[in-house]
Amino acid sequence: MSIATRWGTTAAERQLDFPCDRLLPDADAAYFRAVTVRARPDVIFRWLCQMRVAPYSYDWIDNVGRQSPRHLIPGLDELALGQRVMSVAKLVDFERDHHLTGRATSRSLGDLAITYLIAPESANVCRLLVKIVVAYPRGLVGWILRVLLPWGDLIMMRRQLLNFKQLAERTSDGA
Repeated sequence: MSIATRWGTTAAERQLDFPCDRLLPDADAAYFRAVTVRARPDVIFRWLCQMRVAPYSYDWIDNVGRQSPRHLIPGLDELALGQRVMSVAKLVDFERDHHLTGRATSRSLGDLAITYLIAPESANVCRLLVKIVVAYPRGLVGWILRVLLPWGDLIMMRRQLLNFKQLAERTSDGA
């Protein structure tokens, strides 16, 4: 595995059960990403719920130049299956303060499922783990995606996770 498919994760973390695995059991590929966040699970989960309104990666690319909110918006943590997250996926599963799972299907990009999993290490420190499983479209487009998607996703997802880390830690510090 290259850094593009396992950034920030340990071998043990990659063996964990992620809800997205049940959605695409015959996926062509899996990508893992992770950061350590010095915040409680409930704070991290509330920030993940903010993906209902913004992607939190590179806003100039993913959010038409609008800045993702830097404060928690009340009510966004009131989740319901089928809600849109990250503008391209639908919420298909969640467990408050533990995980949020979405799925996106596109003719051109294939089928993907993604789980954001909060794994507490202590009362105020968690690992925020992400697993993305992908079923690529067939043909030339699928081949191109196999080469480019891991690296493109790494760039965007790394920024997103580092943003969530900073925002959750700031929230936990009372800022």
